[in-house]
Amino acid sequence: MLPTTEFALLRRLATEQSANRAPSLVAAIVRDGEIAWSGARGTVGDGAPDEDTQYRLGSITKSIVAAEVLRLRDEGKLDLTDALDKHVPGTALGGQTVAQLLSHTGGVTAESPGSWWERSPGADFAALDASLGADEIKLRPGARFHYSNVGYGLLGELVSRLRGTSWLDALNTGILTPLGMTRTTPHPEGKHAQGWAVHPFADVLLPEPSPDAGAMAPAGQLWSTVRDLATWTAFVGGRTGEVLRPETVAEMREMAAVDDGDAWSSGYGLGLQVLRHNGRRLAGHTGSMPGFLAVTLVDPATQTGVLAMANSTAGVAIMSLALDLLTIADEYEPRLPAEWRPSEVSPELLAMTGLWHWGPSPYHLRVLPGGWLDLSPANGAGRASRFRPQPDGTWVGLDGYYTGETLRAEKGPDGTVTHLDLATFVFTRTPYDPAAPVPGGVDPQGWRIG
Repeated sequence: MLPTTEFALLRRLATEQSANRAPSLVAAIVRDGEIAWSGARGTVGDGAPDEDTQYRLGSITKSIVAAEVLRLRDEGKLDLTDALDKHVPGTALGGQTVAQLLSHTGGVTAESPGSWWERSPGADFAALDASLGADEIKLRPGARFHYSNVGYGLLGELVSRLRGTSWLDALNTGILTPLGMTRTTPHPEGKHAQGWAVHPFADVLLPEPSPDAGAMAPAGQLWSTVRDLATWTAFVGGRTGEVLRPETVAEMREMAAVDDGDAWSSGYGLGLQVLRHNGRRLAGHTGSMPGFLAVTLVDPATQTGVLAMANSTAGVAIMSLALDLLTIADEYEPRLPAEWRPSEVSPELLAMTGLWHWGPSPYHLRVLPGGWLDLSPANGAGRASRFRPQPDGTWVGLDGYYTGETLRAEKGPDGTVTHLDLATFVFTRTPYDPAAPVPGGVDPQGWRIG
């Protein structure tokens, strides 16, 4: 990035590390899948941290576990509406669906029974399961967002049983290794930061433990580096390689539950936090474990992301730092829109474009690159959606009111498209065309003054 941009980013990072007394702090800006800038302040051991220094990710681990659950769904091994009991039978929390556990809407208790799991050696799933009773369901399933670390312990066991291996081996095989995230591990390897608690009233440190969390590990066990987390940030933005389809990751980014009231600014999807900030929508996750704070966020629309990690239990405003770094990057070096270029359009699709009517309401149909369609009200107000072509010659809605609905182009004997059928709504070239199968029919007297 430009020297002025890099200095502004470094100054914000340095201010955070100094003002909030972080033993060390690293951050990076990711653009188009690559690290555009990275910075570090403080020390790890005898030197400064770098892009290969490991920090604990905390709950960012959940997003990676969620991606493996979605891989299982895409492979047909489960459905998001399945009750947990279908795949992990016998647990007291088996009535919650996979989707509810992914989105923290199952009403499951936040923490596992017993001692503070993040600072305690963890036991196996049998011990966790034995500790869970019906009283660990705190809210009616589906009623509201209630963050649950226990829910991801259960999802880790689901992954393990369906893959026939540990949740960690499943993540390594299906996600981490294919993405090249070889420095993302359950325990620190090589250069890594020690986790510290900073005394609130003196500049002294207390080392934090980092035991294996056992069956709760899928909620926050993993360690990673700036380089690996940059890869994951790009993944969340849609650069998924062969690991997941981009549309599956887009599904993970869709809001499932609002976290902060009616005029929402934050919420949760399927394993991902969703934010609205400065007029744009971001996705990612925060993480905290004793001794560590972390965050990754990306704007899928601009493909600009940010990450930050600190080895401090508390004090560092990790989310505010990330949002400020993202804002600085885009204000100093705004992304230029992609150049418009002509694209090939088949004569059949070209003939479909233009004015259509849903009853008396005019709509415009446009062809997008790749044979996609855009159907929008001519006056700009109302139900608008994009549609992706399907192998059978139909289109499926991607957004708006018609998400998931099928659009069909119905043809006459001569092969000309006579009308569009969209979720039982009939679109015609003229308002209520009597030649089209409009439900309820068209009055034979036609249009008149009353």
